Amino acid sequence: MRKEPMSKRRRATGIALAAALCCGLAIGVVGCSQSGQGGQDASGGSAAEQQAAESETRTFTDSAGRTVEVPAQIDRIAPAGHTATQVLLTMAPEKMVTLSQELSDDQAKYLGESYAELPVTGAAFGAKGDLNKEAVAASGTQILIDTGELKDNIAEDLDTLQEQLGIPVVMIETTMDTYADAYEMLGELLGMEERGRELSEYCKSAYEETTSVVEGIPDDERVRVAYLLGDKGTNTIAKNSYQGQVVDLVANNVADLGEVSGSGQGVEISMEQLALWNPELILFAEGSIYDTVGDDAAFADLDAVKNSAYYEVPTTPWNWLNSPPTVNQVLGMQWLPRLLYPDQYDDDLYETVAGYFKTFYGYDLSEAEFDEIAANAQPKA
Repeated sequence: MRKEPMSKRRRATGIALAAALCCGLAIGVVGCSQSGQGGQDASGGSAAEQQAAESETRTFTDSAGRTVEVPAQIDRIAPAGHTATQVLLTMAPEKMVTLSQELSDDQAKYLGESYAELPVTGAAFGAKGDLNKEAVAASGTQILIDTGELKDNIAEDLDTLQEQLGIPVVMIETTMDTYADAYEMLGELLGMEERGRELSEYCKSAYEETTSVVEGIPDDERVRVAYLLGDKGTNTIAKNSYQGQVVDLVANNVADLGEVSGSGQGVEISMEQLALWNPELILFAEGSIYDTVGDDAAFADLDAVKNSAYYEVPTTPWNWLNSPPTVNQVLGMQWLPRLLYPDQYDDDLYETVAGYFKTFYGYDLSEAEFDEIAANAQPKA
């Protein structure tokens, strides 16, 4: 059960109102940073020493090719959106002062209960574009970090947002083949090179293992997969879409529509179209019809249903494939090919998933927890 969202929205709004009193509702954070240390910073230095340290700057070139002046020492960061929230919670959760969206109780269990109490400030871009700029300013963050796909005009959009906020805004590209580079860049940006290398090496190893396995399987022998969602199971994640990167990497995505949607809701299709595709295997998103599809007459003639070759994508702590497409794809790219091509692997899926949780979240995942998370994501007995 999720925590009551209004409480966090009120918290963010309250912080913003407080900032208005002390900072004249300045959107920038200069002179309005959080102290809470009784005149001393966390390392015991004086407030004056801390302010002097924070006045030092350096330049950083982000994935959009922008050269941005950033603090020499960065201790307080905020995400610009939902993908950035998830990435930063794996990289530097202790530096985060806001979230883009609230954490569910289940997410907080694995990522840390204390982070669930951070103020929620929304997302700068995307369908809603509901970033609460006043609350971001009030949080005392030194920098706003965006991650994800490099879209058209992103550099101009970032420059505009940076001018509005009065603090640095940087973009780190995160795609299936750039996660390793992304963590290296974050390590450089945040002065956390060792942590950046650790996560970078994991991502590189996972990607190289997956591509090596898939490259050894001829195109016409790769499993024909449909990834379906929606309460009727008649929305699909299209081939060549940003949301479908994992499926496209390891399988033949039957949804070759020519219509590519960046939405996590996918593209609506008809049952007639699905019957023509007749996928060998179906993946259902959480909240779709996985639990009832075996008794659904509309799906009864599909080979995947007749052969019980349909599964539910795990969603802890977030969807392993998309929605939004971010660092959980690294877990998805390890799970899905093991489901599709089990003969290509000689390791245990639990060990793989537990290794991911330990590396990215510092959490020791038990076998019982794994069994619950992946209950519908493994071959049926």
